[in-house]
Amino acid sequence: MSGHWRHKLKVNIKRNDRVVVISGKDRGKTGKVLAVFPRLGKVIVERVNFAKHHEKRRGYMQQGGIIERELPIDISNVMLICPRCNRQTRTSRKVLETGFRVRICRKCREVAERE
Repeated sequence: MSGHWRHKLKVNIKRNDRVVVISGKDRGKTGKVLAVFPRLGKVIVERVNFAKHHEKRRGYMQQGGIIERELPIDISNVMLICPRCNRQTRTSRKVLETGFRVRICRKCREVAERE
């Protein structure tokens, strides 16, 4: 989906967060976020959305063949797992007295930042 508004989405998922897939063929699977692409609205989650990729051999050191790897999924298809209460949750944002912006778990009202 292309559009000029797509890059203005607020991404509530960060790298190394634990997330659960809420829709699609991998629904119910959990994993760690390996990469976030905010302008595309996509994330790569560990052990989710595998696809076989045929790679050509490059040079004599690198082997070619069929490789399985994770592909990006839409950010709307994943939900954050709160590190405090271990439940899937949406997040809100809050600015602390120090000026830092943090994510707040909507279920337990605790700061949902990872350690």
